[in-house]
Amino acid sequence: MLIDARGLGCPKPVTMAEEELGKMKEGIVEVLVDDETSADNLVWFAQKSGFYSEKVKEDNNWRVKIVKGRPSEAPAEKGEAGRPEKGLFLIVGTDTMGKEEELGRILMKGFFETLKVTKELPHTIFFLNAGVKLTTTDKEIMPVLKDLEVMGVEIFSCGTCLKHYGFESELQIGYRGTTYNIVEGLTEFKKVVWI
Repeated sequence: MLIDARGLGCPKPVTMAEEELGKMKEGIVEVLVDDETSADNLVWFAQKSGFYSEKVKEDNNWRVKIVKGRPSEAPAEKGEAGRPEKGLFLIVGTDTMGKEEELGRILMKGFFETLKVTKELPHTIFFLNAGVKLTTTDKEIMPVLKDLEVMGVEIFSCGTCLKHYGFESELQIGYRGTTYNIVEGLTEFKKVVWI
């Protein structure tokens, strides 16, 4: 099954793939997209769902192959037991903590440094609104966020927010995310915290 999702913004390519995969017990869905962020989101969706995937660039497009229920066509991957538990989903909707900007930036950096040191790590952090400045232009906090990512934290930044601020090409950490990530956070995680 081939889905032509070129020209469609997130989360449409992912929802189209999910819909087709939901109709089959096993099989292959290939999705054609025209931007790498959409391709990366499809790969992330496949991983999260326990499916094998391949991403290939073809001229100015990307083809993502997602295999459901066919172990002969996909290498063995970690089962549910090998995945980190979905304990905490952290939503960051600002680039400062509190109203006083200078102090707020210090507090925000201190918060992420404390997470790193204590290893009280969220499973996923989703940055939205002015929070996307932390994954794009804030040079002070970026090294801490990169360390958290290396420690296994999944990091996403709202695609609509990146576009609003003109930061689409400046994303330094993690992946471009969608409302799909937020809905997953609300439904699949034990705890959701918003700062």
